[in-house]
Amino acid sequence: MLTANVVEGVHRVEDAYTNWYLVEGDGGMTVVDAGVPSSWQSFQDALRQLGRRPDDVKAVVLTHGHFDHIGFAERARRELGVPVWVHENDVLLTRKPLQYGHERSPLRYVVTRPKALPVIGSFLRHRAYFPTPVKTVVRYSDGELAVPGRPRVVFTPGHTLGHCALHLPDRDALIVGDACVTFNPYTGEPGPSIVASCANADSQRALRSLDAIAATGARTLLSGHGDPWRDGAESAVEQARRAGIS
Repeated sequence: MLTANVVEGVHRVEDAYTNWYLVEGDGGMTVVDAGVPSSWQSFQDALRQLGRRPDDVKAVVLTHGHFDHIGFAERARRELGVPVWVHENDVLLTRKPLQYGHERSPLRYVVTRPKALPVIGSFLRHRAYFPTPVKTVVRYSDGELAVPGRPRVVFTPGHTLGHCALHLPDRDALIVGDACVTFNPYTGEPGPSIVASCANADSQRALRSLDAIAATGARTLLSGHGDPWRDGAESAVEQARRAGIS
């Protein structure tokens, strides 16, 4: 489902409880995260609705390398000839997306968190657990990325070791990926939080990375799961700290 202009020139697409974004900029568009494998069709549909063409897309930038965020990245690289950017610490995840570090077994949440069952079911229907690995990536570490929209890298490790948020200061927005979600897909609970520990490499580090999110002062947070947060980065971080580790 496409929501155009969640902030000016940034369009949100949600598939299987997972968000990814199309960012307009000089010279074209950047895809931020790539959803699940079936998101390829949503990508085609979104471009048509926005009056854009596939060759307007110049890059895919990943906030991190988890299976539900790299869905059509390899297909875009192969068929559109665009580079796929990822933090250097998450390169291995893009090659082996199911071999991710996590502190607890996801099975615990299936048994104890029935609100998460619709998410799991949707992941299965949309083949989220079976993305195509990305064959070749462009590594980034910090600074401003040379892609449309010129996002600035905000290093936010914890969910993965290379997780990054992408700051768009000219739009007062931060694409925060899974560093601070507004819907926790593993518990089914709404509200700002870090993701459940069954999907975090290091939950304590994820909590510390909230400082970097707050420091941006962004008015709008665009997360990997859940609705946009429009009450400022500091208030989202405050609520996420109160929610703690699940």
